[in-house]
Amino acid sequence: MADEQRAFAKAGARLIPFLVLLFVVNYIDRVNVGFAALSMNRDLGLTDEQFGYAAGIFFFGYFLFEVPANVMLERFGARRWLFTILLAWGIISSATALVTGAAGFNALRFALGVAESGFFPGIILYLTYWFPPELRARFGALFLAAIPLSSVIGAPISGEILRLGGVLGLKGWQWLFMLEGLPACLLAFAILATLPDGPADARWLRADEKTAIARALARETHVRHSLWAGLSDPRVWVLSLIYFGIVMSVYGVNFWLPQIVHARGFSVAQSGFVVAVPYLISTVLMIAWGRSSDAFGERIWHVAIPALAAAVGLVGAALTQFDMASLYFLTLAAVGIYAALAPFWSLPSRFLGGTAAAGGIALINAIGNLGGFFGPAVMGFFKHHTGSYATGLEALAGGMVIAAIAVVLLGRNRAFRG
Repeated sequence: MADEQRAFAKAGARLIPFLVLLFVVNYIDRVNVGFAALSMNRDLGLTDEQFGYAAGIFFFGYFLFEVPANVMLERFGARRWLFTILLAWGIISSATALVTGAAGFNALRFALGVAESGFFPGIILYLTYWFPPELRARFGALFLAAIPLSSVIGAPISGEILRLGGVLGLKGWQWLFMLEGLPACLLAFAILATLPDGPADARWLRADEKTAIARALARETHVRHSLWAGLSDPRVWVLSLIYFGIVMSVYGVNFWLPQIVHARGFSVAQSGFVVAVPYLISTVLMIAWGRSSDAFGERIWHVAIPALAAAVGLVGAALTQFDMASLYFLTLAAVGIYAALAPFWSLPSRFLGGTAAAGGIALINAIGNLGGFFGPAVMGFFKHHTGSYATGLEALAGGMVIAAIAVVLLGRNRAFRG
């Protein structure tokens, strides 16, 4: 209906840019450790293996608190809960500048994971309050484009901030954590002023627009409403496995790409701009792929095809790791990884709703994000013991292949097709 389309377009125009800004800040604070490592590892005496472990321990804190955090968002409302989350992670991220060794670094990375645990699944749940299933890949892609976009923006900025080393007696990586943690603290208060809990609370929507959105959302079917139904559904666990494989590659590449590029002979500042290129391309193609998924009303192959493309890119990068061709293959890997995300996150709401969606989405993200520990840790382990990135990249490719196979098998399941 035309009135519904106008209402959704208005909601998207008001919400998505602000949510993208929040997610860009979130992701920069999560992965800027990859750039900090260019000088921090030496200053703190961290080996490649220790860095990989410390970078990934974030996800254990993330895993433990994600489900309760998402249930609390549903219970207390998005505005107040997201304010709390942003303020906490901004403070912790900035405090990472004060670490003096591996133990303190590990502790703050774990704490950052706890603080950030409710943000991403909370926003995925929040979008279901506003947009019906047939539009979620499109609007989800716009929101999720913040992941590669954060590297487009953050990589050059991080490279430049590292050049502040020596100012006021601080290292470059200390300035990096302090300056990039500050925006989250400021945006926390912007949430209180601008973000409604849902369509009914949006002052910028007319009464007829609120009615149109409510009417469209009421047409959803195949939903479950109890928390236990969401947590125990076998389809949720299969989606968790799929997401685990994707996330292994997301963070295995993100945390190590600056060092891979730097090893090609680029300076720290140059590395920031080189790293931004794969993510810029990924941002554009991710949005286009999400629109394609909505246009065809198809999700399964829109996840499987880019996942397989990413696996090809990772294997190609492993085979050409001492050649500039590896950067082209890593770009293919990044495009495939990120293109799979938006169609993937439209899958849970096909059979989950209400509290079940809050718990199920959080569980998928919690288990899947354990891949964020294993991806960097696997890369660090093999780099430390073999002296190259090849075996680690091949392991990431294996995770993407498993994800592709699992999503195709899930799509063939009659219960999932509903």
